[in-house]
Amino acid sequence: INAEYGVVVFFSHCSSKKSMAEPKNTEFRAYLETTGVIDALTKVLVGLYEEPDKPQNAIGFIKEQFGTVIGSEYENLRKENEELRKENEELKRLVAELKKNNSANFEKTEVEL
Repeated sequence: INAEYGVVVFFSHCSSKKSMAEPKNTEFRAYLETTGVIDALTKVLVGLYEEPDKPQNAIGFIKEQFGTVIGSEYENLRKENEELRKENEELKRLVAELKKNNSANFEKTEVEL
């Protein structure tokens, strides 16, 4: 299977109905080509085709290839993100406090000298 074959298969549905919408289809195809969607889809489909042990869940395979996060993974990442943001704010506060204390100690030391 090659990239062109994947594109042909992908668009066979679009081109099977000849109608007044053909210019719109052509425009949409051009959009998909220029934005890299066709290349990305083709690579994933070729990867699935070349997979020696076909996965039971082809949709899951495709989502994995695109890096899609689903369900509980999303919730776990959202929670982790929230915790890391809180930790980051706390660390920023601590750094500011240390800078303030260090600055005060530095000025105090200069006066004593």
